[in-house]
Amino acid sequence: MRYKTAVRVLVVEDEPALLHQLQRAVTEAGYAVDTASDGERADFAVRTESYDAVLLDLGLPRIDGLTLLRGWRAAGVAVPVLVLTARGSWHETVEGIDTGADDYVAKPFRIEEVLARLRGLIRRAAGRPQQLLHCGGVTLDPRQARVTRDGVPVKLTSHEFRVLSYLMHHRDRVVSQGELTEHIYAQDADRDSNTVEVFVARLRRKLGSSLIETVRGLGYRVGART
Repeated sequence: MRYKTAVRVLVVEDEPALLHQLQRAVTEAGYAVDTASDGERADFAVRTESYDAVLLDLGLPRIDGLTLLRGWRAAGVAVPVLVLTARGSWHETVEGIDTGADDYVAKPFRIEEVLARLRGLIRRAAGRPQQLLHCGGVTLDPRQARVTRDGVPVKLTSHEFRVLSYLMHHRDRVVSQGELTEHIYAQDADRDSNTVEVFVARLRRKLGSSLIETVRGLGYRVGART
């Protein structure tokens, strides 16, 4: 069984078939995915929601990708952006990097390459370039979606994995219940913040009560006591 991570991605592409292909692939890779088919929708989404990464096509209607990216960076929006460019459009690639893109992939591309670059962006943005995440005796492998405790595999539900992954990607930082809720559910999902408490309780039973600390009135933290 493949578990989903607690990472939220916005896919911006105006070509319907490619948008659907990217959405399906990124979802199957374990991420919560929102989509936008034009620049105005993408701009609204990025400025009103919290994302861990954006896949951004440059040739968008209404507002083009470079204008979007320039506006986000000018406004201090630091979300990692993977630019999708037409093969041979080297000037767009250079301008995209200069404007603030973190990486790029030229079309036509292999989905595996997009996913690999996406994983790299997210790891670097979290300040943890290593593939495995460790806390005490718990190890989480984002790529293989596996969790072990003292070397022994631990079975988690998809939502338990999402909560643990997000907390471990943001180790030593207090994460609010609302923030966790935003990142473990897709944009159009029925979000219930109360269920986060249930997932945390289950994780403590499976991985040890000291792994996830409750910071009263603020949220949860991993790493401070381990």
